[in-house]
Amino acid sequence: MTVAADSAIHIGGPWTHRSVSANGTRFHIAEAGDGPLVLLLHGFPEFWWTWRHQLVSLPRAGFRAVAADLRGYGGSDKPPRGYDLVTAASDVAGLVRALGEANAIVVGHDWGGLVAWTVGAYFPKMVRRLAVVSVAHPLRMRGAMFTEPLSRRRRNGHMLAFQLPIMPERQLLRDDAELVGRMLSDWSAPGWPDDQTERVYRNAIRIPSVAHSALEYYRWFFRSTLRPDGLRYTHRMRVPIQAPTLQVHGALDTCVPPGIARGAGRHVEGPYRWRMIDGAGHFPHEEQATRFDAELRGWLTDPEPER
Repeated sequence: MTVAADSAIHIGGPWTHRSVSANGTRFHIAEAGDGPLVLLLHGFPEFWWTWRHQLVSLPRAGFRAVAADLRGYGGSDKPPRGYDLVTAASDVAGLVRALGEANAIVVGHDWGGLVAWTVGAYFPKMVRRLAVVSVAHPLRMRGAMFTEPLSRRRRNGHMLAFQLPIMPERQLLRDDAELVGRMLSDWSAPGWPDDQTERVYRNAIRIPSVAHSALEYYRWFFRSTLRPDGLRYTHRMRVPIQAPTLQVHGALDTCVPPGIARGAGRHVEGPYRWRMIDGAGHFPHEEQATRFDAELRGWLTDPEPER
């Protein structure tokens, strides 16, 4: 059974919903506040609502917070192609321009974090600062697919499982997207998510075409490894990030363990800060929102973030 997009993603709060056209695609956004633009990019298996706490805290700190549904998710368009990280980065660059800004602070979680890293490499002039949550640098993520111990790959093998055609979508949607709830629970610290939060995300993945679009990101990332487009991407991602960069990770993250994410500073020439949040898993901005917001706001308002 599918779910209507409007009912699933137009959730009320101290923000406004609207659509923005960028890079030939229509994107749904939720926005609040005035000031420097902070563009918030969600990961899998979520949508803009993952940033609901930051849509409150960032405007209070003097920022314009915009949480967007990535291509293929939520209320955004779901075209048949374009689920590579270069196109996603171009989407973000287009969104910044469509929102009337020359540049933005880009904050990304999980897949949104991979997109954020890519924006920093491909569109450096559009990134004032970069914050990456719960994900490693793309080069490290690609390497980990093949070099991590077999025991860990078996325990958390969704990247490989998602490469199959058709079947992963069916598994993701089976029993009202029960697998989504299980992933949220398995990847987070004990006690999260609550029933209401789980229901919101299970409903959102059941919007027509979302499950397929979400898995297409995984398929491109894996299958392009030895293709010309993937090799070009790998070469470009060796270019160091110039923007000041914050990397935040939950100490209990089992989806992308901290040991994989550490060390991204070698890919950053600008000021770099690593922060670990104890007691949080893969979703620190939701599981430990107050502590996460303190780290993010402190870094955003620091005129000289340390290396």
